[in-house]
Amino acid sequence: MEIQGEKQKRQGFQGIWMNEIELYFKNLSKRNKQIMEKNGNNRKLRVCVATCNRADYSKLAPIMFGIKTEPEFFELDVVVLGSHLIDDYGNTYRMIEQDDFDINTRLHTIVRGEDEAAMVESVGLALVKLPDVLNRLKPDIMIVHGDRFDALALATSAALMNIRILHIEGGEVSGTIDDSIRHAITKLAHYHVCCTRSAEQHLISMCEDHDRILLAGCPSYDKLLSAKNKDYMSIIRMWLGDDVKSKDYIVALQHPVTTDIKHSIKMFELTLDALISFNKRTLVLFPNIDAGSKEMVRVMRKKGIEHHPNFRAVKHVPFDQFIQLVAHAGCMIGNSSCGVREVGAFGTPVINLGTRQIGRETGENVLHVRDADTQDKILQALHLQFGKQYPCSKIYGDGNAVPRILKFLKSIDLQEPLQKKFCFPPVKENISQDIDHILETLSALAVDLGGTNLRVAIVSMKGEIVKKYTQFNPKTYEERINLILQMCVEAAAEAVKLNCRILGVGISTGGRVNPREGIVLHSTKLIQEWNSVDLRTPLSDTLHLPVWVDNDGNCAALAERKFGQGKGLENFVTLITGTGIGGGIIHQHELIHGSSFCAAELGHLVVSLDGPDCSCGSHGCIEAYASGMALQREAKKLHDEDLLLVEGMSVPKDEAVGALHLIQAAKLGNAKAQSILRTAGTALGLGVVNILHTMNPSLVILSGVLASHYIHIVKDVIRQQALSSVQDVDVVVSDLVDPALLGAASMVLDYTTRRIY
Repeated sequence: MEIQGEKQKRQGFQGIWMNEIELYFKNLSKRNKQIMEKNGNNRKLRVCVATCNRADYSKLAPIMFGIKTEPEFFELDVVVLGSHLIDDYGNTYRMIEQDDFDINTRLHTIVRGEDEAAMVESVGLALVKLPDVLNRLKPDIMIVHGDRFDALALATSAALMNIRILHIEGGEVSGTIDDSIRHAITKLAHYHVCCTRSAEQHLISMCEDHDRILLAGCPSYDKLLSAKNKDYMSIIRMWLGDDVKSKDYIVALQHPVTTDIKHSIKMFELTLDALISFNKRTLVLFPNIDAGSKEMVRVMRKKGIEHHPNFRAVKHVPFDQFIQLVAHAGCMIGNSSCGVREVGAFGTPVINLGTRQIGRETGENVLHVRDADTQDKILQALHLQFGKQYPCSKIYGDGNAVPRILKFLKSIDLQEPLQKKFCFPPVKENISQDIDHILETLSALAVDLGGTNLRVAIVSMKGEIVKKYTQFNPKTYEERINLILQMCVEAAAEAVKLNCRILGVGISTGGRVNPREGIVLHSTKLIQEWNSVDLRTPLSDTLHLPVWVDNDGNCAALAERKFGQGKGLENFVTLITGTGIGGGIIHQHELIHGSSFCAAELGHLVVSLDGPDCSCGSHGCIEAYASGMALQREAKKLHDEDLLLVEGMSVPKDEAVGALHLIQAAKLGNAKAQSILRTAGTALGLGVVNILHTMNPSLVILSGVLASHYIHIVKDVIRQQALSSVQDVDVVVSDLVDPALLGAASMVLDYTTRRIY
């Protein structure tokens, strides 16, 4: 009952469609008479039809035949370019000659390579060659079909040369880069011929003038709906062998998906494996010339398809014969638009693989396998579809497209202004602005991943920390990434209440970071399970915001550049003293990352050949002397020997001995603690001397909780050890409270103000 209801609904819809079209053409006929009088009765419309490949010719040929039958109204010029002229793709220009069309111009526009760059270069080559052709032909109107990159070059050339464009099959949705190209051609075109009611509505939604849109149906349906009764067995035998019967073979046609080439090649491989297992005679057509086609052909040859007894692999089948082959096939499989459009006219079962046609309107004969990621899925689809017969579908046309298109062409008024107009929907005038929007604070989400704590903050453009959240940093990757996402989501929600507009997320983390990809390559020992971690993708996917990631030392330098004492300086160095020792180098106003993102690992400058062991595996590094971990190590030694505590000082039993206890003891007169701090400060000072001699910055900024305890010792070492030419370089303590958070925020805020990072 539901199927019968759907049929009645479809028939009713088609009846409404036909009534509207009849009314449209009654009005059009009246307009034609007026236009013919205005243009002059003897004036022929010079129409240039440009065809790029076998697929678009199947749609354009019926229109070309129609134009040719009315020489009193039209003058036809045919331009052939693209894969028509390539031997590997069948030299399909010959079928145009066999149809008795004079080819005015042949343009070799394809740059071989079958990759993304070759597609771009092919568009460029076509743009170089087309102006001469169009200047010579001087057409009144150019007919362009579909969504191929060659067609984009045609439409661009014609539009820039003030030639009217009639676009065939605009407004449709498929699901790949073809959508973008199709819609781009729509915006360049002056007139539109669409195939379905949905496509017409899409064009109207895209602000195209309704008066310049014709709902005609697909031109190829004019031939399809009258083709099935011809002698077909001779054609089947010619292409598939004498022993093949009607409805007992498969037609396979699969193209690369240019936005996901690797996956489409893998899917093609799985398709061939499934077809081999299915063990039916199969006609495999070579893919089109898009990026990835060369790899798909390699897959065919690797599997021996061209020599397999069950397969016939061909570069091209003439359209008249192809119609008969798909009309009497047991099934068609692949991702060609032909499968979801033309084959519906015969009710042949179709298996549509992947996402290339995901947005197309389809009949009930099409079974979609969108996640064609296993051979079993494809094989199961073959078992479900093979040999079935479905009702004829007329979604894409009723067989009368060409007469409508010819009438539409005759209605074009060449005296009308060439500049196209867009029909924008009315927009309510905004008389006043909301005060909350005016006062909204542009802000960043800043994340600081430390060895102990995980902090998230909302930071304003001025460097004000509007709100800060702190949690203990979990020990495992899973817990840590989930906590980061949770804290960021909560902070983003809170930002709305605080009237802050979040522009992006900046992350400061320990270890070596690839900031271009947003990946932590290698972490410090303080943060476990944190190697080869992609931070950008999960945060960006969750928050729908851009994400920047960098090393904590680099972030400290960025914080000083934007908010601190490095503001306006061309060259300076920041040393961050905390649990470890890090740093960042600003040279000619830019942060230095190094060839392998290892620049400014200043904590691992070696200042003694026989110094204590460092966490990096070496010994004698600055970090082995002057980091919080190093001071904690020395404090524990003193405490274990009862040499740490002095009068006025105590350590509770439940509290771990740390660097702050050592500093407190030194302040209270503990000579051994003072000696350890002096040694640590000297090591840091020697590192700074090395930096002065290597980088010659105009300023050195000490940052972090230990900076104020080291500053005087560092300056003493510089006076004693540095060359006189660098002794005047100033060394200061940072006045920023949270340099890691501010630096993380600055990555976002610098971008929004168009600063280069």
